[in-house]
Amino acid sequence: MKPLKPARHAPRQDPAGYPEVHPPRDGGSAGTLVFLHAGNVGNWMWDPQVQSFPDHQVLTPHLPGFGARVDEDWEGLDSAADDVAAFIADESVHGTVHLVGLSLGAVVALRVLARHPELVQSALVSGAPVVGVGPAVRAAAALQLRLWGFEWFWRLQAGAFGIPQDSRRLYADHGLSTRPDTMRAMLDEVYAGGLPEGLSGYAGPLLAVAGQREPKLMARGFPALRRELPQAQFRLAPGMHHAWSAEDPLLFSSMVRAWAAHGTVHPRLLPAP
Repeated sequence: MKPLKPARHAPRQDPAGYPEVHPPRDGGSAGTLVFLHAGNVGNWMWDPQVQSFPDHQVLTPHLPGFGARVDEDWEGLDSAADDVAAFIADESVHGTVHLVGLSLGAVVALRVLARHPELVQSALVSGAPVVGVGPAVRAAAALQLRLWGFEWFWRLQAGAFGIPQDSRRLYADHGLSTRPDTMRAMLDEVYAGGLPEGLSGYAGPLLAVAGQREPKLMARGFPALRRELPQAQFRLAPGMHHAWSAEDPLLFSSMVRAWAAHGTVHPRLLPAP
């Protein structure tokens, strides 16, 4: 009997290599879904959702300064929203899309609604800090930037955010590839809070969600959103933290399907106070 060979590690994944365009895999298309990624990760974070929607065209763009675009400068939220809109216009086979964003992606999504409402059929945002953040969060971000180049820091972050074990090396590699000046510029803008001018011009449906166990400042932004978009719905994801698309991908995908396909709120979501 030959001795067993030691198991090989899985091939190292490229944080810049995840596709942006995912055609439907079942021969038809129920619509186009666009997922905008968070700030500490790339578009690869949406792979569980891509796998959950074989009946849709799914678009997962790299935002400027992230993933395959780490060499690009961060030129602001408005510029990022315009970039997403141009990508949608080029790639969507349906003209209008169902737009989903988490964290940074949620903030950019709100800018898309304000600046390009004609492209969006429905929208869902989670974890958008629209009221701005306080000194404690800013201090934590400053510490994060000082530790940026240490792989152990990214591995600790992966555990804290609930990143699945098989994605933690990818998460660390992406964090190390992202320029600190990109994150500093992006965080300064996002942490200032506020809603974009023209948001009230979006007349379509919006579902705004916060994790029940993420910082309360996310849900504190709901009243400001309600004033701009009275048609919006507001919910809490039960027991979830900020990056809950990875924490409970099945619930997240089910929520997206209920909202995009049927215009209904998933029954497991909780009313927001």
